[in-house]
Amino acid sequence: MSESSAWHRISITNSRGLKLAALLAVPEGGGEAARRGRAKGKEKAFPLVISCHGFTGTKEGGGRALEMGEALRELGCGTLLFDFTGCGESEGVWEEISLSRQIDDLAAVVEWCRGEGFARIVLNGRSFGGTTVLCYAAGDRELAAVSTWAAPARPGSLFARFAGAGVSDSPQDLVALSEGEATVYVRKAFFDDLQSHDPVQCAARLSPRPLQLIHGTADEVVPADDARLLYQAAQEPKELALIEGADHRFSAHLDAVWEAFFTWLRQVLPPDQS
Repeated sequence: MSESSAWHRISITNSRGLKLAALLAVPEGGGEAARRGRAKGKEKAFPLVISCHGFTGTKEGGGRALEMGEALRELGCGTLLFDFTGCGESEGVWEEISLSRQIDDLAAVVEWCRGEGFARIVLNGRSFGGTTVLCYAAGDRELAAVSTWAAPARPGSLFARFAGAGVSDSPQDLVALSEGEATVYVRKAFFDDLQSHDPVQCAARLSPRPLQLIHGTADEVVPADDARLLYQAAQEPKELALIEGADHRFSAHLDAVWEAFFTWLRQVLPPDQS
């Protein structure tokens, strides 16, 4: 990976003692201590966007998350990107993934950020990272706002579609998840854990914190109806931004997604609050 000098590598320890790899960028004038995350106890004036990657993704998002973070610096926002346990450069076993584990990782990241003086935190999550954000945010009343992109509202049904027939004979009880030619393996417990979370009910508990839901109308993985379901459950303030013709990865529509996200950020985090 090649990132600009705007980014500084940090390590955050989760509740299980595993190190999560992260990258932090802050606006110009944020100071060297802020850039390196060393100004403990001193509250930052600028907001921070914590961005959560998708199911098999990494913090860099193929470079797009880095580009977004650098654009956010121009808006006066900091950005923290991190790898969930077992992903990218973070410690842990990917096959042991669960929604509960990701919620726990996000809790550790938010706690670290608050300890570094970031008081106004916006959570942003892509796909399964968006589901993670919704489920975590329902229990954290101090967040400034939440934005999800292509988040599954019914993850149990979604992953059941990609699951192979039955469980393997391995001691780990691994289940194959296949989409096209790509196949990954998760523990059987992954599905049981999904049943203990209800993203729709979590969306209903977010108010009065602003919620934005971005989704492509041509999403081939997570139907746009999932965004509509979350929107219907949520209370004001809320926004549903449907990107016409966009697929699950917003492959040819990233500019439209950024425009929607940045415009919304300016509305929910006006300059006179910073």
